[in-house]
Amino acid sequence: MIAPAGARPAGAVRREQLSDEVAARLRTEIMTGVLRPNTFIRLDETAARLGVSITPIREALRTLRGEGMVELEPHRGHRVVPLSRNDIEDIFWLQSTIAQELAATTARRITDEQIDELEVLNAAMAAAVERQDPDAIAAAEFAFHRTFNRASGRIKLAWFLLHATRYLPPQLFASDRTWGAEAVASHDRLIAALRRRDTATVVDLTEDQFADGLSRLLGYLEQVGLWASRPRAARRGS
Repeated sequence: MIAPAGARPAGAVRREQLSDEVAARLRTEIMTGVLRPNTFIRLDETAARLGVSITPIREALRTLRGEGMVELEPHRGHRVVPLSRNDIEDIFWLQSTIAQELAATTARRITDEQIDELEVLNAAMAAAVERQDPDAIAAAEFAFHRTFNRASGRIKLAWFLLHATRYLPPQLFASDRTWGAEAVASHDRLIAALRRRDTATVVDLTEDQFADGLSRLLGYLEQVGLWASRPRAARRGS
C-alpha cells in the first residue's frame, strides 16, 4: 500500500525527531563551549557518548552544517566552526528584534483570558525555581513565551523567532540560580504591563530579557575560556 502524498512512515518520523534532538544537543554544546572551536566531531565517539546510532549523528551534522556551525573537511570529518563575540551578539540581536515586534503586537491584541493563562504559567515557573528543577524551569519558560508570542496572532513571525531561539542554551540559564528568580519577576512585571496595555513597557521588558541573556552567555563563555585558546596569529590579527 502506497502512503498518501506527504505522509511518512512512523519510523521515519521518529528518526527525524531523534536527529533533531541530537542537533539540539550538539548545538547547545557548541554554543556553551563544551565542543571547542576547530575540534572534530567524530561519528563513532559522538554516537557512543549520546547513546544513539551513527545515522542521527550524521543527519544532525548535516543540519548544523547548513547553519554554519560545523564544516565538513574531506578525509577529516566535521569541524566546529569558531564562534566570535560578534556572532553571539548577532544571534541575540536577531532574536531580540523579532521578539520586540511580536511583543508590541501582543500588547495590543492579547485578551484578559490569555493574560490569566500567562499568570498560571509563570506560577508554574516560580514553583520550578523553588524546587531548583532546571528541566522544569526551561520547559516553563518556553511555555510562557510560546503563549505570549502566539497571543500576537502573528504565527509566521513567531515561528521565525522559535527557530532563531534554538541557539539559546536553555539549560545554561535554567541552571543559574539567580536567573530563574529574576525571570519570574520579569514575567510579573510583563503581565502587569499587559494588563495596563502599556505597550512601551512590554517592549522594553522584552528587550531587557534578551540583553540579560546575552550578557550572561558572553560572561559564561569568557569564564570557560572559549576565546582564550585562539591561535597566536589570530590574536595578533584581531
